[in-house]
Order: sequence, then structure tokens, then C-alpha cells
Amino acid sequence: MFTGIVEETGEIRQRTRDDEGLRLRIAADEVAEGLGHGQSISVSGVCLTVEQYGPDWFEVFLADETVSRTYLGDLAEGDVVNLERAMAAEGRFDGHVVQGHVDAVATVSAVDSIGEDWSFEFDLPEGYDRYVVEKGSITLDGISLTVAERDGARVTVAIIPTTYELTTLSAKEPGDPVHLEVDVLAKYVERLLEAETDGDESEGSDGADGNSMASVAESFVDR
Repeated sequence: MFTGIVEETGEIRQRTRDDEGLRLRIAADEVAEGLGHGQSISVSGVCLTVEQYGPDWFEVFLADETVSRTYLGDLAEGDVVNLERAMAAEGRFDGHVVQGHVDAVATVSAVDSIGEDWSFEFDLPEGYDRYVVEKGSITLDGISLTVAERDGARVTVAIIPTTYELTTLSAKEPGDPVHLEVDVLAKYVERLLEAETDGDESEGSDGADGNSMASVAESFVDR
């Protein structure tokens, strides 16, 4: 599990393609310290497994499924990615629950400078706007962000200078892709409501309490 607090950016040092998938070697400084074989690491929001590592680099393997669902397969040597190691059990929880399971690829639609801060707009793929609420959490390229506004499938977030400078957002332009992971709590609420509906249809009065499930949904939206 991750928190969406990017530790640093890393550079794609080498990419090797074979029949099974894609292997990336990524240069890093602090993230490479203390790594071990089999550890999880978030690469621009994608949870990957460390296969090899050195003093200032590590290698991960992307199966064809990962390549098809993310834009990592389009990265070239020299491109930069956001990096975060898995959260330690005793670590501070500064972001929100991030699994590193990318739901889809969104698109940067606008970037505006507002004083020292920045405003970014993103177009979400069809069907994902239902998981997003104003002031709720969203993960974009592995960064834990708060939704400032939502207008249909368009989401706006405010970016402070530290986030802008320490992540790949500073290099993003309209039209660029970003990995999207919606708040997992929203998906659990959806599944609970679906279970309630299924229960009502198949069991009648023996199904889940609709009032209690509606309360769960309302409390999530209002949080």
C-alpha cells in the first residue's frame, strides 16, 4: 500500500522489450536505498515489483497487461517518473489509501499558473467521474491530490509549489496522459450498494437495509 506522497522522481535509464513484456531500469537516489528483491514500488502510480537493484538504480518488469493499461510502455530512456516506496507499518499516513492499481489513463486538459500555485484540469475516461467528489481524494500519476472542482468528467486540482517542483507535474502539458486511481472507498461503497440491490431483488425483505446503505453512501459523499 502507498499514500500518494511522492518521494522523488527517477529517470528511465534503460528499457528492454521481450516476448513476455517490458523491463525498465530506473535511476533513483533515496528510493534506491534499502531496496530488496521483491519489494513493491510505485512508478508514477503503478505498483511494480523490484527485480534487481543497485546503489542508484532498480529494475522492474511490466507484463503485457500492465503495458496495455498504462502509458509506461510509451516512455523512452531519459523520461522521468514519480517514485514512492511501499508504506512502512510504522510510517506516517500523510496522503490517502493508494493501492497502485491504475484504473485508467486520464488526460491533462489545462494547466494554469495562479500566483505561486498551479491549477490542473484533467479529463477522466468515461464512467470514472462517478467515483469522484469535490474535496475528495484522487490519485494522478501516483500523487495524492484533493479534488477542487468536478464538472462532469472534468476534474480540477490545485497544486502547491512543492508538489509542482518535486513531481512530474512540472513537465505536463495539455494532451499528456496521467495514470488515474480513484478512491478505493468509492468503489467499495458502489459494491455495497450493488449488493443491496441484488439482495432486494433475490430475497425481498431479507436483503440489506436500504436506509443504512443509503446512509453509508451519503456519509462518503459528504466527507
